[in-house]
Amino acid sequence: MLFEVDVEKKIGDFSLQVAFDLSEKRCGIFGPSGSGKSTLMHILAGLLKPDKGKIILDGVPLFDQANKINLSPQERRIGVVFQHAHLFPHMNVRRNLLYGWRRTPIQERRSTPETIIKVLNLEHLMERGVNSLSGGERQRVALGRTVLSCPRLILMDEPLTGLDQDLKFQIIPYLRNVLDQFEIPLLFISHSLQEIRLMTDEVLVFEKGRLQQRLAVEDLARRRLVSGSRGYANLLHLPSPQAHGDLWSYRWGGTELILVDPGGGGDNLFELGARDITLFKQHPVATSARNLLPCRVSDVFGDGNRIGVELACNGGHLISQIVPESVRELDIRKGTEVVAVIKASAFRRLY
Repeated sequence: MLFEVDVEKKIGDFSLQVAFDLSEKRCGIFGPSGSGKSTLMHILAGLLKPDKGKIILDGVPLFDQANKINLSPQERRIGVVFQHAHLFPHMNVRRNLLYGWRRTPIQERRSTPETIIKVLNLEHLMERGVNSLSGGERQRVALGRTVLSCPRLILMDEPLTGLDQDLKFQIIPYLRNVLDQFEIPLLFISHSLQEIRLMTDEVLVFEKGRLQQRLAVEDLARRRLVSGSRGYANLLHLPSPQAHGDLWSYRWGGTELILVDPGGGGDNLFELGARDITLFKQHPVATSARNLLPCRVSDVFGDGNRIGVELACNGGHLISQIVPESVRELDIRKGTEVVAVIKASAFRRLY
């Protein structure tokens, strides 16, 4: 995918003025409320006309003010998943799913309803009315309907906002699975750094209608260790666990991690706060923590009273957050050998 955007739009006192090119399969648009994220999404989808500029997708002009080109939303073949599912209330799940697919020319169909239904685990819902669905089920149906319309690009505008944490983390694996399996490019709009990290690889940071930064999503997360109130969260993919007494053992790189949560079969994603990793210069004589990991410092970053220490731990990588006084006392610098101590209860399972 090659997406070229250079547009301007003024709405009352607010003005959007952005220019960027994208080739990444998964890109996030990140920023606070009022930064212009949703305005941009409506412009890209053809729901709002820019005052000037151009939008080109894979060489095809979707909008070109100079040449008087402004394709309709249907002509652009860009799928949109909103915060609210916007399903057709008079249709059941099956008819909602097949609405776009039946209107897509046969030569442009890249997937089959049966495949999407299976990937999204919708088999048991097909004859249900959409008003009887849960929030998570409605979003899965909305995603399936969008994918079956065979878009060249999917825009998601805060699709997980308003869902509780459990529902959010139920839906994310479905989203990733569909995008991976059908190789559909994604623009994911959110004000949640956690969602952006889980769904994208690159991020465009917006503020007051302007593009402020463009960077890898992990670089944004590291910068938020200093500026964000929650600090940095390590994300660990851990395979099926084995019983370890009253606890559970997971393989992570060349290391064994002991956790309280039993997780599930296959891939499990856990969150570990950087502030929950305590560093020791030497192996502690005794501790209640179950995880004592020999590590080497690979980077030190941050500012003020929040210092990030990147650790290489036998094939795995972690970031610990400490204060400057600890950096001096432990002589923390690149190459320093330390022991990372983590409680079994410090890990939080996301999915």
